[in-house]
Amino acid sequence: MDELGSFSVSLNVADLGASMAFYQTLGFRQIAGEVEQNWAILASGSTIIGLFQGMFPTNILTFNPGGAPDETDPDFTDIRDIQKRLVEAGIELSTTVEGDRGPGHFMLSDPDGNQILFDQHR
Repeated sequence: MDELGSFSVSLNVADLGASMAFYQTLGFRQIAGEVEQNWAILASGSTIIGLFQGMFPTNILTFNPGGAPDETDPDFTDIRDIQKRLVEAGIELSTTVEGDRGPGHFMLSDPDGNQILFDQHR
């Protein structure tokens, strides 16, 4: 079975500043993102939360093959291999990875309509 990478939740937030302040009070720290572009990635230990203002209509489950933005996994399953396995298993994708290597992403929905993002940073 493929290693799906690190897991996080991408939250659709109404006010990035208020959400960042709330999660920082809980003990999270910013590890990536561009606040001016209305997004930030926060971490507390191995727990990662993405905050996105006005970018997505719903919350999204996120997997990062190769690791989260602040970590690297030297031996990881490329996102294209994961995509290929899912398509061969009959999973319908809403977006697909372009190119044959490097960063990329694709999306799908589970049977209940929850969106799942696979997002490879390297």
